[in-house]
Amino acid sequence: MRVMNRSEGTIMTQLKTVYENEVIPKLRETFGYSNIMQVPKLKKVVLNMGIGEAIHNIKLLDSAVEELKLIAGQKPVITRAKRSIAAFKLREGMPIGCMVTLRRERMWDFVYKLVNIALARVRDFRGISSKAFDGQGNYSLGIKEHIIFPEIDIDKIDRIKGLNISIVTTAKNDDEGRALLKLLGMPFKTR
Repeated sequence: MRVMNRSEGTIMTQLKTVYENEVIPKLRETFGYSNIMQVPKLKKVVLNMGIGEAIHNIKLLDSAVEELKLIAGQKPVITRAKRSIAAFKLREGMPIGCMVTLRRERMWDFVYKLVNIALARVRDFRGISSKAFDGQGNYSLGIKEHIIFPEIDIDKIDRIKGLNISIVTTAKNDDEGRALLKLLGMPFKTR
């Protein structure tokens, strides 16, 4: 997934090269940006796994941390409950999930893997919703089965877990964010 950029002598991801060579000129033409710094770009990708059953079985959280580490290529942090909820037998400070924030090269590698490999492995896949933007160009995606990622060995997992993916961009509105992600290859549904 990485290619060597001979002029700079650095390693660049394939998707970042596509962004710089193809996406930036198309966005400048479409939205009429006069300055290249106005063009929206990816800022970070946040992966979050909430494990509600971790209250009763802490080993589920340990396996979730290991699996998220394989998916992201970076060690996740454990998230803790912010407040107590008696109905769920949840106390403030109890571990209930894990998350990881990807930036720079790992972010580009993950988005490439998500678009080109993982989403293609979803059963009965017809595209992702184009309505999950937050009004400021950021996109959130929920995945029901984390086994769509090739790093996960299906034989070694104890249960299938869900995963939330938030893609944060520098876009000013949803139209700019949608155009950016579509040009990067995100397979949105066509109504």
